[in-house]
Amino acid sequence: MANPAHRTQITRALLRLRELILSGEFAPGERLSELPLVERLGVSRTPLRLAFSALEHEGLLRRLPGGGYVVREFTQADIRDAIELRGVLEGTAARLAAQRRTSRDQLRALRTINDQIEELVHQADYESFEHYVELNERFHARLLRVAHSPMLERALEGIVSLPFAAPSAAFVFTEAELPESREVLIVAHYHHRAMIEAIERREGARAEAIGREHALLALRNLEIVLGHREVLEHVPGARLIALPQGVFQ
Repeated sequence: MANPAHRTQITRALLRLRELILSGEFAPGERLSELPLVERLGVSRTPLRLAFSALEHEGLLRRLPGGGYVVREFTQADIRDAIELRGVLEGTAARLAAQRRTSRDQLRALRTINDQIEELVHQADYESFEHYVELNERFHARLLRVAHSPMLERALEGIVSLPFAAPSAAFVFTEAELPESREVLIVAHYHHRAMIEAIERREGARAEAIGREHALLALRNLEIVLGHREVLEHVPGARLIALPQGVFQ
């Protein structure tokens, strides 16, 4: 078993390397060199290699046949597939929550988070938007927990690490600037409310359908973001997406 200091190095390497990739520090297809990264991240080679392996599992890196890793490029179809898969999994989580008799306390916790979201979706300031992102992530994490399925949680981990696929990933920096994108947040809030009601009434099929439809809002937001270059360049992971030449120039 790795000692605490070693685990800290692994975590540091993983988080920092993921951040560098999503910020566009490395171009799609670029090979990652170990030695410069060891010096830059302040870790030894073993934690860095474990971070490479973890990011390959997440889908951000691709291992070369002869050894080494390159940054993956994603097509718009890749992103759409990832979002749809998230919808399938989160829809399943909502159905399981309905079937496994979610407690009143758990439902109350979901409602409390969504009530706080309702107070924010009509506000246009960036501070409110940041708070919205935090609450939205909490809502989705709690929804997954009430499904009581570790298997489902593991399956979702791989999907939400991809650019734009996480519940809040496509929203970063956009709703604070684009009115049409902010409308997506209002619809998302109503989806949350409908899911809670379906779970409370033990309507598994309805809860699942709403969960799937809810994830598809990210596709609509992706379309909006792709039409606004000035916003797109600020979205984490956007530079990994195959887009027409000149989009980021």
